[in-house]
Amino acid sequence: MAKTKTTFFCQNCGAQFSKWQGQCTSCKEWNTIAEEVVQKTQKTGWDATSEPPSKRVAKPVRISEIDTTVEARLNTRNQELNRVLGGGLVPGSLTLLGGEPGIGKSTLMLQVALQLPYKTLYVSGEESAQQIKMRAERIHPNSEHCFILTETNTQNIFRNIGEMQPDILVIDSIQTLQTNHIESSAGSVSQIRECTAELIKFAKETATPVILIGHITKDGHIAGPKILEHMVDTVLQFEGDRNHVYRILRAHKNRFGSTHELGIYEMQGSGLREVPNPSEILISKNEEDLSGTAIAATLEGMRPLMIEIQALVSTAVYGTPQRSTTGYNVKRLNMLLAVLEKRAGFKLGAKDVFLNVTGGISVDDPAIDLAVVAAVLSSNIDIAIDKRMCFAAEIGLAGEVRPVTRVDQRISEAEKLGFESIIISKYCKLPKENYGIQVIKLAKVHDVVQHLFG
Repeated sequence: MAKTKTTFFCQNCGAQFSKWQGQCTSCKEWNTIAEEVVQKTQKTGWDATSEPPSKRVAKPVRISEIDTTVEARLNTRNQELNRVLGGGLVPGSLTLLGGEPGIGKSTLMLQVALQLPYKTLYVSGEESAQQIKMRAERIHPNSEHCFILTETNTQNIFRNIGEMQPDILVIDSIQTLQTNHIESSAGSVSQIRECTAELIKFAKETATPVILIGHITKDGHIAGPKILEHMVDTVLQFEGDRNHVYRILRAHKNRFGSTHELGIYEMQGSGLREVPNPSEILISKNEEDLSGTAIAATLEGMRPLMIEIQALVSTAVYGTPQRSTTGYNVKRLNMLLAVLEKRAGFKLGAKDVFLNVTGGISVDDPAIDLAVVAAVLSSNIDIAIDKRMCFAAEIGLAGEVRPVTRVDQRISEAEKLGFESIIISKYCKLPKENYGIQVIKLAKVHDVVQHLFG
């Protein structure tokens, strides 16, 4: 009989150790290292009932002879998810969806599974079939293609897969699965890694897309070893505040598309509603003019967005002025305040400055610099900026208004949403001369101050 082999894993980051110790030297957490059995049985592989297809010997093929015509993406009938994935699900791909508890991961995947025109198997290790049915009745009551399986053992799951032959597999969640090949509890590092390896082997050999739902830790990282994110093809993050109705879907890793795309949903009683026009939630609907607000034309991937920048400038009560931002880099704010003081003559060194990007999103596009400057100046002198004006330009250290990429898309988005004017850099090269919106070109921060406030 083979000797049982054990090793020690950090349950927080997945680091491996030869013996127990109090602190993990990788993530610096205390009391997270536990002993796990890693010795496998002789029979491995996802297909334990017959000869695994991997027994076939692979042969090298000239790259020009590889056929890619059969690898057409599967349409999920969810435009926001399709956009983030890069056009749909790729056959044989493994997608990992992470997010905080209660954010709506299971609701999103169940909604997608109910709308898919393909035979879909939804495997749940956290809820009973009755609970899933109750939620499904609110979302999409009639679906002939969605099948529910409540099981946590991977061998039983693959046995049902062999009988059913689904086109798409959804696992909720990977932390609840357990394989007989590893003698440790569900959710442990070795169990997550082994179950994921079996699912990857199944996906690649059968060309079946697999979607995994994963929990996250208190630090916001997906629970389990970091190698889990390396093993899968796509890592999606479902973000948002449970106190607000809007959710944001981002791609942190995507082997088949861009990681810069953004999907926005609104949580409703009947499920998640896709938001095709994000500007409707990122711009407030105030009728009165308020100082300290400015509209910026930004880009998330290929999608132009109009976002509202809010600033509050007040006299510092304490000795050291405060610089606080939400959704914006505080170091960049400090740089812009220094430019305003040096190049435009505004004395902001003794004042508190608070900045907020509405809608709960984080933006790192330098094109919103001009809107940040306009909002700060508006709050400082308490004069409102025209609500029908927006901004799209970067600010340099010399106080110059610098051009940004794809400015024509930003102008077209502002025009479509009914704005009357947009301020851009004097040095922008536009593809055409006439737009349905007034394009104002300025070269210096001082020119912007003169144009806005006289």
